[in-house]
Amino acid sequence: MHEMSIALAVVGQVETAARALGEVDGAAPTARTVTLRVGELAGVVPDSLRFCFELACADTLLAGATLLTENVPGRAHCEPCDRDWATGLPPDLCCPRCDSGASELTAGRELEIAEVRWSEPACAAPPKED
Repeated sequence: MHEMSIALAVVGQVETAARALGEVDGAAPTARTVTLRVGELAGVVPDSLRFCFELACADTLLAGATLLTENVPGRAHCEPCDRDWATGLPPDLCCPRCDSGASELTAGRELEIAEVRWSEPACAAPPKED
């Protein structure tokens, strides 16, 4: 199941970002939600990825974080007739207009972190007056 290796990589990247923010602000924030853009041609099962993400987050700065996924439909472009089309699943890589093979897949293979929402920093207690 390659979803686990993807989940571990995402957790690692977000932890690295959190630590970098902590170096600036003094304390590493925790992540509330992580949103991934997942192309329908990327070969990733979003439900499996969410399950693996939950396991990968244990004992990290992401413990308790939620994984959200945004589906990116597959698209292709035909060079001979300059037409774009939705590839669908299973992908149709022949141009619906001229029946030539797709020259280029233009979308649908994405697998990227789109957004991380951090927890709000705890408010510091006001200093006690003597």
